[in-house]
Amino acid sequence: MDWYATIFEIIDMRSFSNLWFWIVLAVVWSSASHWVMGVPYDLLVRARRIGGQAEIDLLDIVRINANRILYIVDISGAVIFALTSFVFSGLAVMGFYYHVEFAQAVFLLLFPMTIVALINVSMARRLQQQEMTLEIVSKALTRSRLYTQIIGMFAILVTSLWGMYQNFSIGVLGW
Repeated sequence: MDWYATIFEIIDMRSFSNLWFWIVLAVVWSSASHWVMGVPYDLLVRARRIGGQAEIDLLDIVRINANRILYIVDISGAVIFALTSFVFSGLAVMGFYYHVEFAQAVFLLLFPMTIVALINVSMARRLQQQEMTLEIVSKALTRSRLYTQIIGMFAILVTSLWGMYQNFSIGVLGW
């Protein structure tokens, strides 16, 4: 039995025709929409509804995560920017110039997440400059979640359209 043939038969290496790619895409965007700035959205809902200790916990975790995000950006933001630019330009060239489907899939999966990361950094900066109250934090996290969901809808739409185009063009050329 040839192990490589078995593995490639089980795991289809064509990304857009692979069920696992679409499962990963759905999980990534549902997780990004649930974990806003590193804070689970259900904690925000519970703090609004119950208050008390849940509100204190929410404000503490938002303060901690905002400080953590801004510390990372302030210390190594230029290096992170350079590395992500290098990776995304490499993925874009491999994927869309050399037609490597796996690179296209990774690019379409990760590039919109960088926009979400920039929104989280912007929201952390905004929250750090204000006094954190439940109302301000709630508005900021809800707005950030809405932006993440809108970006996710467009990213899923573009990815699915590009994936269908790839499947149709490869399917037609394969005949």
